Amino acid sequence: MKRQLLKIDHLKKIQNGIFAMTLTGDCSEISAPGQFINIKLDGFYLRRPISIYSYGPDFLTIIFKVVGEGTKALSEMQKGGLLDVLMPLGNGFDTAKGGKQPLLVGGGIGVPPLYGLAESLVDQGVIPKVITGFNGREDIILTKEFQVLGIEPIITTVDGSMGIKGFVTDAMKEINFDYVYTCGPEPMLKAVYDTSPDGQFSFEARMACGFGACMGCTCETKYGYKRICKDGPVLYKEEIKW
Repeated sequence: MKRQLLKIDHLKKIQNGIFAMTLTGDCSEISAPGQFINIKLDGFYLRRPISIYSYGPDFLTIIFKVVGEGTKALSEMQKGGLLDVLMPLGNGFDTAKGGKQPLLVGGGIGVPPLYGLAESLVDQGVIPKVITGFNGREDIILTKEFQVLGIEPIITTVDGSMGIKGFVTDAMKEINFDYVYTCGPEPMLKAVYDTSPDGQFSFEARMACGFGACMGCTCETKYGYKRICKDGPVLYKEEIKW
């Protein structure tokens, strides 16, 4: 982990209150999909943790939803501006565990880090199955991006406005799989946990430091207490304690 300044190269609104931002600079230390960055914003005491959508040695892209004043300020920044960033943070997904045809399950703004995971798996010659879940048509993101990777995501919407009406677990019932990678709101993670034989679960948590010093995002697991920011955000199914 290191603190550095990254330059805003691109910022655009991609969906209902959802933005994509590409930052340039030294990103060579990012080692796994599912890691995140912690952004300092002028006028705000705490940094904002945001998962990495896609990355390379000299760039990274984040996708975030405006949910408060901090992310609103982030969405209003200009190209060429600089961001004070702690990165890379967290453990990320272990792509070696998923076998030959893993299932990726994402909910809402939990879908972007799974795209980065899909990129890594495809580079390794593994084509995963993907299920994405949203409240409605106006919230759907990244369908075309998955298609470019050769993946046709199965879309679910709570209101039935597109794809399968219902939740991601409704779509999971129709698929044979041995391993799942998942990211999304905790109720969704719990439902996926109850439906899957094995896998890796990426959790969201409020955090202050982002690198394990403050212990503010500590959670209890079957093997003791762990910090979501440092020991996670990815936990294995066998260690999760609800």
